[in-house]
Amino acid sequence: MARKGKRVEAVGYMRTSSSANIGRDKDSDKRQRAAIEAFAKSNGYEIVGWFYDAAVKGADAITERSGFSAMLERIAGNGVGSIICEAPDRFARDLAVQLAGHDYLKKLGVELIPASAPDFFTEDTPTAVLVRQVLGAIGQFEKSNLVAKLKVARDRKRQATGKCGGRKSYAEAKPELVEAARELSGQRPRLSLRKISAALAGRGFTAASGASFSASAVKSMIST
Repeated sequence: MARKGKRVEAVGYMRTSSSANIGRDKDSDKRQRAAIEAFAKSNGYEIVGWFYDAAVKGADAITERSGFSAMLERIAGNGVGSIICEAPDRFARDLAVQLAGHDYLKKLGVELIPASAPDFFTEDTPTAVLVRQVLGAIGQFEKSNLVAKLKVARDRKRQATGKCGGRKSYAEAKPELVEAARELSGQRPRLSLRKISAALAGRGFTAASGASFSASAVKSMIST
């Protein structure tokens, strides 16, 4: 830990497991950054770099994270020996990854400091070890419990509507396109799928790339 009156260089590390929470304007990013900055200011640290692993699960090994790897390269290059994260579960939620990751950093001579519990990784009393294990296990349990609840909700929605998540069908995304495709498919003499695609393009209906729809795409529209 840094001493008051003496500024110690450190880097800030953030992790977000869900892609829905990625971005500077998202709550997770702002909350983590604010917690790290507040801790650094109060404890004599100066944040000289920020590293972020976006949409990286807490169970992923730290050596497989691009942001974490870049951070280690920065540390090796300028001698910064302290990493500050918001909380232990922002570093890693899985207990095994959490403890193994800390041991890995410790061997490199790097200090890992969770702003919410600065002594979490440093105290080696039997009680402290037990607390680390219990807190890590609780974090892991909460994550597993949330995943289970989300699965139940998705299954319930799928049972009720026949669909949950995934890419929207043409009927859901562009009903007017499907209506036009069905109208063309009902013409006599019957048009081939490619001719229907060409006719759709003539009406201004094309794929995102600007090209005509493939035959398989047209088939999907008229069979929806």
